[in-house]
Amino acid sequence: MDFIGSFSEKDQFSEFPKGTMNRNIRDVLMHLHHWHLMMMEWYTIGMKGEKPEMPAKGYTWKTTPELNKWIWEKYKDTSLEDAKKDLKSSYKKVRRLIEKHSDEELFEKKRYKWTGTTSLGAYLVSATSSHYDWAYKLIKKAKK
Repeated sequence: MDFIGSFSEKDQFSEFPKGTMNRNIRDVLMHLHHWHLMMMEWYTIGMKGEKPEMPAKGYTWKTTPELNKWIWEKYKDTSLEDAKKDLKSSYKKVRRLIEKHSDEELFEKKRYKWTGTTSLGAYLVSATSSHYDWAYKLIKKAKK
């Protein structure tokens, strides 16, 4: 959030240049928030020994662009203030989830049936740091 706070209030509310689905900082924050929520749902279902629907019910990894459009539609009327609060809240939950596992639990492939051939950490990286990198670059480019 420090990165977002480094922008003027005007810049925080301004639209991005044409060409991106996520049209402003709020859209990006809510995208991150929803991916946190999906990660926590996968984890909760998977750790019960069940198979979570990934990335989300009705979507496949190949249809992730359609899922992302659905996420954008779902949150497009959210205020920037609420987006910041929601992201902080879901970030804390994902962070707690990560911290309760050892490195071995996070990064050993096939450790959990629901993660298939990969690791819990791979899913967490995808839903967190890889997404944060995308968000940072998108916002930075849009605010040049």
